[in-house]
Amino acid sequence: MGSAKNKSSAERKARIEEMRRAERARERRGRILTITASAVIVAGLVVGGVVLVQSQSDDSDSTTDSKTAGKLVAGADGVSTWKGTLSQNHVTKSVKYPVTPPVGGDHHAAWMNCNGDVYTKAVNNENAVHSLEHGAVWVTYNSEAPKADVDALAEKVKQTPYTLMSPVEDQKDPIVLTAWGHQRTVTGADDPKVGEFFEKFVQGEQTPEKGAACTGGLSG
Repeated sequence: MGSAKNKSSAERKARIEEMRRAERARERRGRILTITASAVIVAGLVVGGVVLVQSQSDDSDSTTDSKTAGKLVAGADGVSTWKGTLSQNHVTKSVKYPVTPPVGGDHHAAWMNCNGDVYTKAVNNENAVHSLEHGAVWVTYNSEAPKADVDALAEKVKQTPYTLMSPVEDQKDPIVLTAWGHQRTVTGADDPKVGEFFEKFVQGEQTPEKGAACTGGLSG
């Protein structure tokens, strides 16, 4: 009987010890899970903070300066030429150009259709500059330009591939002609300099991407 008691006591102690070992194992697993979960949460907060900062940075800096270096120099023939470099990077933000209308520089990946396209509302500079890169001439005007001249120029543009036309209210002169790296003002639609500018710069030697499409882009 004593032997049976001793055996029962030993078995009970063994079961208790096994239960204690199981409990200690559960506690260790619990600590590991807690530490892991905490690390994941901290990492998530850090990543979220970085993303938030980047997002706020993008929102607060939605424009970028063009990497263009140089200046527009007036020539004896009335055509101003950019003296320096005109960058050609594709960007997603708005670009601060040094002249208005811009004569080149960084631009959006999409170009404005320039197959004789006439836009009655302002277009994004970044898209129009891409059209210049393809060899287009951009005719622009402000509210001081006589309506008769605007209408006549629109007809000329419609008949000329690799041209486009749009209003640019903050330009200095009523009517401006722009090609990649070149620009001039004209007195009106009947100014012979209009035809001369078209002849020289529509798909002219200044074109960085001669033969590139003037269709398949944006249409306003």
